[in-house]
Amino acid sequence: MRHLVIDSFDFADLADHAGPGDDTVFVAVRSGRAAGWYGPLTAPVARAVRDLAPVLVGAHATDHEGLQDLLAQAAPRSSAGSWAVGALDCAAWDLHAQTEGCPTAQMLTDEPLQHRITAYSSWLTRDLAHPATADLIPDISAQGWAFTKWGLRNRPGASAGALADLLHAAATAEPVAVDAVGTWPPALAAEFAAAADPAALVWLEDPAPTHTPRAYEQLRTLPLAMGERLSLADDAPAVLAGIRPAALTLDVVGCGGLTAARRILARTTTPVFPHGRSLMPGLHLAAAHPDRVLAVEYRQQWEPGRQQLYVHPLEPDRGHITLPTAPGLGTAPRSAPC
Repeated sequence: MRHLVIDSFDFADLADHAGPGDDTVFVAVRSGRAAGWYGPLTAPVARAVRDLAPVLVGAHATDHEGLQDLLAQAAPRSSAGSWAVGALDCAAWDLHAQTEGCPTAQMLTDEPLQHRITAYSSWLTRDLAHPATADLIPDISAQGWAFTKWGLRNRPGASAGALADLLHAAATAEPVAVDAVGTWPPALAAEFAAAADPAALVWLEDPAPTHTPRAYEQLRTLPLAMGERLSLADDAPAVLAGIRPAALTLDVVGCGGLTAARRILARTTTPVFPHGRSLMPGLHLAAAHPDRVLAVEYRQQWEPGRQQLYVHPLEPDRGHITLPTAPGLGTAPRSAPC
């Protein structure tokens, strides 16, 4: 294994290529003329990355476990800090794979890669309460996705019975996943669990604003999903043991990066469905561990635009995404400096 000493880092902002409110900042870690990239990042995460990146200078990009510990010790114990660790971790993996001339997924396993990755279609800006959503669901479901996911938020005046009725109306052809986006109070959750047909659900995701086991006690009869808000500050296996979800929607960057995600996979058996905000590293994790990572989230409203910021944009095909064959993660920005 070659030693890649990180000697510098820099940033690129692709605001001119993005829409209003889009994430646009990319970070590079460098060793000589070689560079590893990750992005795009939100503005708060980019600021945290700028503060954290100097600790990498002089470290070896191939020592991913050592880098993870170095970054985690220096980062603030906050969501932005965990994301910053994850972004720099992924940039180091990209640098390593670039110099080895292989996709990052190939460095995550000794087994053959799964090159065609199953995806599910996520439409969180389309709540089931929106009148137009019911007409959209059959068309999207017919496109070959593993399943579809829609918003099911608590709104003023909403009742558990009304939310259950929306679910049942949406799941006439096949079960759907719904995401409450942390908006449900405990009483509403308890009433929904009594009113909803579990057979209509792929899963109910993030009903509570926290991931304490107590927040999920009333929902044990339903298939649950959680995990996108897990960070380095959490003991992920302990959280999963307390809640016992059917699916772990881990954000591969938000949890601390590919190195942190691998550690979590080694300590849990919960099926993983990587959160779509970090699609590219999630795709490589799925390619390397298809027995554990069953599908990646494709966020229909945001991912097509994010892909246009990369040198080689990806497009889904009949509910699947093909792993890039080029070296690295595929996260180099389209106007990256040499």
